[in-house]
Parts: sequence; structure tokens; C-alpha cells
Amino acid sequence: MLRTNFLGMELENPVIIAAGPWNRDGKALKESIEAGAGAVVTESIVSDTMLDVRPRIAYDGYGAQNIRLYSDIQIEGWEHEMNIAKSNGGIVIASVSAHTPSELAYLASKMEKFGADAIELSVSNPMGESLEVVASHAEVVFEMTKEVVSSVKLPVIVKLSQNTTNISKVAKAVKAAGGSGVSAINTVRGILGVDIENAAPMLSTYGGISGEYIRPLGLASVATIAQTVDIPICGIGGIGSGRNALEYMMLGASVVQIGTAAMINGRTEVRKIVSEIESWLSENRIESIEQVKGRALHNLKSFDEMKIEPAVSTVNGVPCTENCGKCVVSCMYHAIEKEENTIKVDKTKCTGCGLCTFVCPAKKLKLAW
Repeated sequence: MLRTNFLGMELENPVIIAAGPWNRDGKALKESIEAGAGAVVTESIVSDTMLDVRPRIAYDGYGAQNIRLYSDIQIEGWEHEMNIAKSNGGIVIASVSAHTPSELAYLASKMEKFGADAIELSVSNPMGESLEVVASHAEVVFEMTKEVVSSVKLPVIVKLSQNTTNISKVAKAVKAAGGSGVSAINTVRGILGVDIENAAPMLSTYGGISGEYIRPLGLASVATIAQTVDIPICGIGGIGSGRNALEYMMLGASVVQIGTAAMINGRTEVRKIVSEIESWLSENRIESIEQVKGRALHNLKSFDEMKIEPAVSTVNGVPCTENCGKCVVSCMYHAIEKEENTIKVDKTKCTGCGLCTFVCPAKKLKLAW
């Protein structure tokens, strides 16, 4: 039911543990594989390692900010780490990052030699300006991808940034250069928050925001790519449940990656997410995960396709949540009133904005035409 062929790699399930410090070496990668991941991605490997700053990770209960840059293991050291990672089998994707096509190709070739099953090019970095600029230029991404594709025989995936004006154009460049697929999205440049008592940001520089905050951005990016270019997609960003994973797949992703959820709650999140996906498929009598892919795309329209129709909010017989009144408070058009325990909608005032249908915890309201 969950077996997935992604770029020629046979995955036991479509949940991959993303690049990050949780996959920092061979032992950590092996643990991620043993946790039940369909595949794992190494922490991003570079030519020149750097010392970590302290502190470097912040979390506020919903999302994280991370300013760790890259793997602190030199490229030659990855031969030993890959031997450990793959000692009991499993699929390992090598994440590599560099500023020039030739350097990327060199790192990719080394990781191919060391036993990687695929290459993921990290062409954006929220902590620095230079690679974030690269991710916005389709021409540069094309050259980087083309150089790596010509240097290795493995599938080459390009991890795209949401911080670009036209992500579909960049995805098209990846395909034109011979790239096998794309991952979307990388963390988003941001500041998680400010300690107002001490007038200090939670971390003292800009960093990569991940977790729930970026899921809407990731979903939009995956859908945009799926609607404009025929290329396999790995969805990333704020996946903490099986439903989140299915959202990405219904918008066109073949597989997904999790990072923050595993970092905060441990690698056991993989089995939880996989189990939730499997349960949903069984409940809905869907025999293969492949049948989910892209199912929501036909319901996604451009703004110009939206029709102005006389939809108004209507009330069903579901009892209200006690002491609620959220629909009344949130109605900007004063169309909803509560009389004793009864909700009434003035259809002459209701403009069909739909907000009440989302804020009502009892799902008592819906739009009707």
C-alpha cells in the first residue's frame, strides 16, 4: 500500500527524514533508517566546514529557527560515515551545497563513490545572502544542475527555496538541465520572535524558519510546480502528521520529508506519520499511495477562474459548542446573531466570505448556493 517508487528508488513508504543536524553522521543516519523512514537525507555537505555558533536553534511551540549551516564532517570523512549509515541497508540521499557548479559536481561525485543512492542539491541558504540569490535565478540553477547531472549517474534532486519570485520557472530550469526531481521547500529566511523584556531576538541573526509556519508556503509551492512542470516532487515544510503528508501528496508531491517534527518529538514521529497515512488509506479504501497524488489539483483554480456566486452561510442542526459565539464575533458583516442557544444568519447581510465555516468548532455553519 505504501511502497513508493521515487526516481527509480524503491521506498518502503513515502516519508523521508530531511537534511539536518539530526542526520549529521553515519550513526544518526542509521538511526533514522531504523526508525522506519522510507529514505534519509544527509546533513548538507560542503567543501569547507565551519564551527557552530551557540545557541543555534530556537523553538516556540509551532515552528523553529535554525542557524546551523552545514555538516562539520569533511567530504573525505563521509566515506566512513556512509559505510555506517548503510551497514544494515536503507536508502541514503546525499545533500550537497556549494557556490559554483564545479564544486557541487565534485561533492556529488564523491558522495556517489561513497555509496549515496541519490543527490539533493541545496542551492539556497536562509542564513546568507549569496545562496539565497542563487535560488532565485533559474539560469544559475540550470548551470548548477546541468554540471552535476553530467558528473554522476545518480538521480539529482534540487531543493528549491520559496524565497523566489517564480518557483515554477526555477523548477522548469531543473528539468531542462536534466534534473530528476525537485524538493520544495527549504526553510524560509526569518526571525522567529523577540524577547521584548530583553529587547533581543530569540536568535541573534536571521535564520531558516521551519515547522507549522511554513506549511502553507510549502503547499503552495508544490501545487505551483505540479501545475506548471511535469517533474517528480518531494514536499517539505511543517509536516507533523499523516494528514499533513497527504495534503502535500494531493497537491502533487510523490513523497515528503520531515525535519522539525523529528527534531522536536524524536524519530518515532516517522512511524506515527506512516501509520496515520496507512490508516487513512484503509478507511477510504485506497489501495495505493500513488492514487492520492494530485487528487486536489483539479479543485485548485487561478483567481481569474473564481466565480462570483450568491453563496451565503447556512445553519445546520449540529448543536453549538457551549459558551462559544466565535461566529458572531468574527462576522465582519454583522450577519450572524445568537439568540439564546440559536444561531441565526441574516442572508441579506451575509456576503459569503466563508470565515464562519472555519472558526466554528462545531462545524454548524456552511456555505450554500
